[in-house]
Formats: sequence, C-alpha cells, structure tokens
Amino acid sequence: MIHPPRPGRYARRVRAAVFVLVALAGAGALLSPAVPFLSRYAALPAKTDGPVTVLLAGVDVEYNDKLPVWPWPAKPENYDGRTDTIMLAQAWPDGRVNLLSIPRDSWVNMPDYGWGKINGANVHGGPEMLMGAVQALTGVPVDAYVLLSLNALPALTDAAGGVTVNIEQAMKYDDNAGNLHIDLKAGTQRLKGEQAVGFLRFRKDNLGDIGRIARQQQFLSALTAQAKSPLNWWRLPGMIGAADRNMKSNLTRTQVAALTGAGLGGAKLMTYSVPGRPSFRGSASIWEVDRAGLNATIAQHFRDPNDPRSLGVAVVNTDAPDGSARRLKARLEGLGYTNVWIVNEARGPATTTATGAAAARVLQDVGHGAVSQASGASGADVTVRLGSDTPAE
Repeated sequence: MIHPPRPGRYARRVRAAVFVLVALAGAGALLSPAVPFLSRYAALPAKTDGPVTVLLAGVDVEYNDKLPVWPWPAKPENYDGRTDTIMLAQAWPDGRVNLLSIPRDSWVNMPDYGWGKINGANVHGGPEMLMGAVQALTGVPVDAYVLLSLNALPALTDAAGGVTVNIEQAMKYDDNAGNLHIDLKAGTQRLKGEQAVGFLRFRKDNLGDIGRIARQQQFLSALTAQAKSPLNWWRLPGMIGAADRNMKSNLTRTQVAALTGAGLGGAKLMTYSVPGRPSFRGSASIWEVDRAGLNATIAQHFRDPNDPRSLGVAVVNTDAPDGSARRLKARLEGLGYTNVWIVNEARGPATTTATGAAAARVLQDVGHGAVSQASGASGADVTVRLGSDTPAE
C-alpha cells in the first residue's frame, strides 16, 4: 500500500526546492554582469613560467563642439583619443603585480611617427603605436593592451560599493566645459563613482600630473585591497562587468587564464613611476624622462630573465638570400623583441647558427638553426648568423 507523503515532509521539500531556486536565481543575478566577459575570455586559471605584461590606458573624453548646447555633450566612445592615464602592469605567477605609471606628457620616440608626448600615440597610430611607444621607452615587451573609457572608473567604483581613501587636502574645482565638478573634503572617506573621478582628475595642487599619478596608485591599491577581501567577493562579477562594458582590448583567453592564475594567491600590488622632471619642447610642457633612473627601475622590478625579447639581438646575413636579415629583424620585432639590429660581416658558406647564453631560446623564434660557441657581435646578448638553410621569402 502506497502512503501519501506526510504534510510536514512535503512542506519541507517545497521549502527546500524554493530555497534552491532562489539561491540559483540569486547566483545568476550576481554572475550576469560578468557573462559577456566570461563568454569571450573564460578559461581555467593557469600558472605560467613568466609574467604577463599588459598596457592599461584611460582614454580622454572628447566633446562634440558642433552642437548648439552648453556644456558640449561627450562624443560616443571610439577609443581613439589621447590617453589621459598610462600604466604598465606586469603580473607574475606568484601573485606579484608591478605597476609602472607613465606620465602622459613623457617625451618619447613613437615608432613610425617620431618624437612627441606619449599621450598622443593612440591618436596617431592606435593602441599598437601606444604599445610600441611604451616598449621603446621601457624596453619591456608588452603582451596586450586594455583601453578604458572615462566611464569605466565611476562604473567600477560603484560596482565595488565605493572605495575608501584618505584625502590629504580639500579639493575644489569646477570645469563647466568638461562637466567636471570636484568638491571633496580632507580626511578618510568612501568615494562613490563620480567622486572618484574628481579625486583622480584633480590637478590644482601644484603637483600637476605627478600628483594625479600618486592618487591613481593610492586608489588602485585601495581598490585591490577591497577586492581581495572575502567579504567583497560577491561584488567581483559586477566589477568585471563594469570594466568590460567600458573597455577595448586584445587580451586572449590564454593571457586571461594566466592573469587569473596569478591572482588566485592574492595579488600583491607594488607601484612605481617613470622618473624625470618637468621641461619644455618649444612652448609645449613635457616630462623629460630620466633614462638612467628608468633603466634601473626596469632592471630591478620589470625584467624577466627568461624572456629573450628584452635582450640585445644582432642579426647577420652570412649565407642567406638577400633581405633575410631585414626580414628576420622585422619578424622578431613583431614578436615583441625590443632591441634587434643588423650587423655586416664577411659572407661565406654556412648554415644558420646562434651564439649567446639565450641562443637556444631565440632560435625557437627564428625557426631554424643550431647553437654555436663562436664569438658574438659586439654588444649583443645573442648573435644570429643566417645561413644557406634560411628560406627565401
């Protein structure tokens, strides 16, 4: 004989089912902001042998001055404006994240353009030129870029539930044309989205861009600390969604997996800045980079000893088809090598060889050849001598 379920047991089952449904609905609601990002980049966290280096840049807002209204409204974001904020973020497998802030007025030699302020590189040649300019300045190969719109900051701050910072002095500034109004009191406080924009864009403190960089680093350190707290993990999908809605990037799934793997142990953020001094080029105010000081910072904190792309590589055409040295130089530079040059030596019968401590690793990118114990070219870490086994192109 089959007995009907007891009323109490049935009620408990119903309550349990409702609880599960509510929990699933809540989880879905929490995760939904991150779904577009996850659909493009979702991958299992991975531990890599070396760091992933990403260029972060905030694109300045552009206003439509053709409309008969005041203040002028912002144009739709297309990520081709000047970069108001530039940072090089290097995430290591052990969780270290080294962040190098680059003043927007840094005077640099931009590939395929020439000398100018680094904040104009994105205007002249897009994110690829900006990456090239940063690589040329630092000697650090850049793996990917992330361009953020001005809307990313307030959206990310609000998704985090606000960010707590200490404001050293009162900030008061109004710019009707730029629709920027700042009114912050001194002291420790939790900033909402638009307040965070004012905190990071304020420049009327006699420190100009250098003061802004210090506040950017302070803000990112505070935001990172909040995100690491288990009490705030439920906010992470919303923060991911806020950033994703306001960014343009060429990150790959593999790189995101490596970044996620690096962050699993808890990101440890260390901040640095490109050293230098204010100066002028004609009537333009610039940041004159202290090259020796920058090289010392890079060597101590950003150089990957296992990455050959920062080495000095000399290319010699010993017995290869005409133009082979030039083509290999372009190919290596396309892979992110930052210091490749061509050397002329006497030609003669030979096959391709490479000399130097990292010769075997460089040959992986050359695609053929053998390690040699011959002496290398002057000043080169690795010398590649192209021989008759080099394919003609």
